[in-house]
Amino acid sequence: MKRVMACIVLAVALVACKREGEPAPPAASPDATTASGTPVAPTAVVLNDVVETMPDYIIGISYPPKAARYPGLAAELKRYADAARADLIEAAQARSQPGGATSAPYDLSLSFSEQLDTPGLVVIAADGSSYTGGAHGAPLIARFVWLPQQGRLLKATDLVPGAQGWSAISAYVREQLHSALSQRVDADDLEPAERAEMVKDAGRMIDDGTDPDPANFVLFEPMAAADGKLSGLRFVFAPYQVGPYSDGTQTVEVPASVLLPHVAPEYRTLFAGD
Repeated sequence: MKRVMACIVLAVALVACKREGEPAPPAASPDATTASGTPVAPTAVVLNDVVETMPDYIIGISYPPKAARYPGLAAELKRYADAARADLIEAAQARSQPGGATSAPYDLSLSFSEQLDTPGLVVIAADGSSYTGGAHGAPLIARFVWLPQQGRLLKATDLVPGAQGWSAISAYVREQLHSALSQRVDADDLEPAERAEMVKDAGRMIDDGTDPDPANFVLFEPMAAADGKLSGLRFVFAPYQVGPYSDGTQTVEVPASVLLPHVAPEYRTLFAGD
């Protein structure tokens, strides 16, 4: 009997030791599922507007109230805002160290706004800037296209999975941007030599920033048609991507007629004219 009890105690001790050495199970993500395939309900995320005024920095962040209806989307918005806030605070703390620069407070301004809200798609735009010294702040631009029925973000590579599609989109976007560039330069009434140089430099930025690589087109906004479907996509380009900072954020609307031949079959019904 004593031998049996000793074996039981030893077995329990071995199990306890094994448990102590095992890593904790990972937290469930918004798209996680159980071993049986049952979706795990995402944890609710509270989106509170942020206003912080400190000697070294000022922060203002605002969220759209409706975004909280989708916990997974809310988590994405908060993750983006928290990262921007952490970067600014880190920069402010670094300059307060011995030898750091001292000047006006750093500041972060970030606003999330609802662009589209339909049963099939919810689109949230993030626009703002983060100033940590220099002539001007760094732009903060992001777009979140959410699929409510699937509980996940829709990415550009989901919509257009093939290289041929990005070549077509790139060609169309370049044509529109070059046309807009010519109109802006003509309005400035420059000398021929100066005009040619400006068109050359800005044109090179356009071509580099619209290379047929999906990474250049990650920021997009679905455009609603009158029938509730999508008339196309509006691609958003941050300052410096396709032009100098003075040109600001630029956009190009690509119609469904250009997109549809290259859209993945499961998403074609989203667009008008399918």
